[in-house]
Amino acid sequence: MNRSLIRLTAQLQLGITLLIACGCAPTQPFFLNESPDLNYYLNSATQIEYPDVDVESLPETTEALPPLAIGNHDYQFWDLTLEEATNIALQNAKFFVTTSGIAETRQNVADQFISGSSDQFGSVYDVAIQQSTTQSVPLTVDSNGNRTLPRGVLRANQVGGVEDALAEFDAQASGFISYSNTDRPRNSGNSAVSTSLFQSDDVTAQAAISKRFATGGVATLRHQLVYGHNNLPTAPLALNSASRVVSSDYTVSMEAQVQQPLMRNRGTLVNRVPVVLASLNEDVSIAEYEVQVRNLVRDVENAYWDLYVAYRNVATSVVARNSAMATAQFARLAMENGNGTLFELSQAKGQYFQFKAQLETALAGSNLPGPDRFGVYGSENRLRELMGLAATDGRLIRPIDEPTLARVEFDWNESVAQMLYLSPELRQTKTRIKQQELELITAKNQILPEVNLSLLYRWVGVGDTLGPPDGGTGTFPSPGSSALASLTGGDFQEGAVRLEVTPPAFGARKELARIQNAKLRIVRERSKLQEDERLLVSKLSDAIRKAQSHYQLTQTNAQQWQAFETEVEIRLAQYESGVSDINVVLQSQQRKAQAEISYYRALAEYSKSLSYVDYLKGTLLANSGIVLREGPWNKKAYWDALERARERSAGKKLQYGVTRPGVVRQGPVRDADSASQIIGSGANTHGQILPPGEFEMNAADGQVIFGDANGEALPMDMGIVRDPIRIEDHQPLSEYGSSTHEMLRAPQPIDRLSPPVTVPTPAPSIESAQPLRSPAASSNDGASWGTARRVQPAAYTAPAATSAAEPAEYAPQPVRRKPIPR
Repeated sequence: MNRSLIRLTAQLQLGITLLIACGCAPTQPFFLNESPDLNYYLNSATQIEYPDVDVESLPETTEALPPLAIGNHDYQFWDLTLEEATNIALQNAKFFVTTSGIAETRQNVADQFISGSSDQFGSVYDVAIQQSTTQSVPLTVDSNGNRTLPRGVLRANQVGGVEDALAEFDAQASGFISYSNTDRPRNSGNSAVSTSLFQSDDVTAQAAISKRFATGGVATLRHQLVYGHNNLPTAPLALNSASRVVSSDYTVSMEAQVQQPLMRNRGTLVNRVPVVLASLNEDVSIAEYEVQVRNLVRDVENAYWDLYVAYRNVATSVVARNSAMATAQFARLAMENGNGTLFELSQAKGQYFQFKAQLETALAGSNLPGPDRFGVYGSENRLRELMGLAATDGRLIRPIDEPTLARVEFDWNESVAQMLYLSPELRQTKTRIKQQELELITAKNQILPEVNLSLLYRWVGVGDTLGPPDGGTGTFPSPGSSALASLTGGDFQEGAVRLEVTPPAFGARKELARIQNAKLRIVRERSKLQEDERLLVSKLSDAIRKAQSHYQLTQTNAQQWQAFETEVEIRLAQYESGVSDINVVLQSQQRKAQAEISYYRALAEYSKSLSYVDYLKGTLLANSGIVLREGPWNKKAYWDALERARERSAGKKLQYGVTRPGVVRQGPVRDADSASQIIGSGANTHGQILPPGEFEMNAADGQVIFGDANGEALPMDMGIVRDPIRIEDHQPLSEYGSSTHEMLRAPQPIDRLSPPVTVPTPAPSIESAQPLRSPAASSNDGASWGTARRVQPAAYTAPAATSAAEPAEYAPQPVRRKPIPR
């Protein structure tokens, strides 16, 4: 006892000693051949890593030149028409750098594009992606190789393309082979028909092909092979014993089975709904593609006219700067001759620097508050983004198309009819309405009881062997009999008929709710269509009103420009004669410059307004000569289509049941001239319409007459006394020189004072505007790029003598242009 206690105490002490020596801290395990280089050790679970993707960048990205700026004018002019700009944009467009919707202008599209995903923006791949989209629900078969009946009501909500929907009717092959063995004792003794230790081997093989029809039925052709072998006692057939005759047997069968729904999921209408829905999904995708192309064309045209205005702004700013420079030089010479003051000279210099800053902003843009945020370089860069070009490639795009000066009148009823028929947004909504109507058909079908009829016919063959007879004759269970020979002999045939009935749950609450949901969705989509049409008519009304307003503003601003031209001439004459001070001259020059810029802005906005009316009417692409059409297929596709057409023409058409569902489209979209006949010329809606006696407009004198409650006329003079509008020598941008030096050239400094000379500023004349690319009859002097038209800046001569070689004190020095690399 004591010895055992001593041994236990010693072991306990040894254990405590080892525990104290090793401690309680966990230790790393030891590995054989461990390497000190821990290649697989990671000390963090999350970190910023670079993806393993190799996509070649575009040459427009890697070969772009330094940006054009105030200190970099290394470029050549690239004269471009609007048609050429649109053509280049469409040819380079893999993605459409625009957004959906019918907004009149779109801003920061490039920023949205960079931060967005490819699914958020249109591309040339979208229609093909929609056509090749498949849903995740696979085609399934049961254990007997039968195609399962329709994949449920969710099949109606088709998300894939037509090919995916048609795959529902493809034949599906299936098969399996299984083996099992048994080795176990049995609760019986040994006898002539049984044994206490049972052992067996079983093999089952099956091959089947099953196809679903448009009527909802499923046809299956099935082949089965069953092999069995066990150790049960056998006895010859002649002994009339209950024992097995042979130890193994083969059973082969060939089955033909047809399953047909009689109520739910019956008929071609409900079973072809997924195919039609998939086709309508493609129509929605095509309409969205048209929207993206239309928006891109619209954005390119807007950017083109914005660039045009930016060039006109530069030209006007050059004229204003040169005039301010001449005025400052005259003030300096007058002060040197004792006829002026330092105050007048400072005012003139301040005016010059103000116009100089305006010119720099008009050329390169600025984020400071002002009339132009982008300038020529920024507007040209925006146009390049839409055209798919490099930011800078040694060329500066210069618009050579002039905005239209013609007055355009739109027929209201015809415009509304064209918009209601041609608008792709309305076409998308109508397509969704048709989809919802088909969804309702499917929902109503699901409330029917599920009644399925199954017909089965089977040929059976049983034998001792699988193949031909082997050393024996006769039929099974004779030894050596063949299962295949028995099958082909057709001696054993079986049949089965099965009728399954599964009514909806009591009350059919789920089915009725689904029907109600489908009806509400239809009502919602139709209400959405009505609101879309109402709002589109409102947008069209506003667009036509703005087009008329911009045309009128063009006339008004031309009159304003003409008036300020005259004012500048008079103020200059008064200043030189000492009647007025220089401040009045400087203010008149500012007003003239602003009036000139306002005129060209109104002119560009008028062209943009006309384009926006066509945009809303759905005629923008047609009027631009752009047609959307399917690309060519390979020759084999056309050959197969011809073969199918001949095959169907040779068949007999069954009118009942097979040709459903009915019409879901009215054929290809027709042109704008047919829209009025399809939609109608319009009809009056409920609302207050003033009788002719209460609202009259006399176009002759511009009087608008409103009737009051007492029947007395309340005249309101809407007319304005206008002078004839003239803008002579409307110089195209292509004649403004070929370099920045010519564009920004300042006049030579004056060296003497003389009586004032009339400023050669012709009165504006819209009627005499030069057409595109037509030569303007004017001198080709150095100020050609320095004017927005053939107008020279104010020039002065005086008797005071100064050095003729004196540089222009206030003129900016042009930057020497570098040769463009070839």
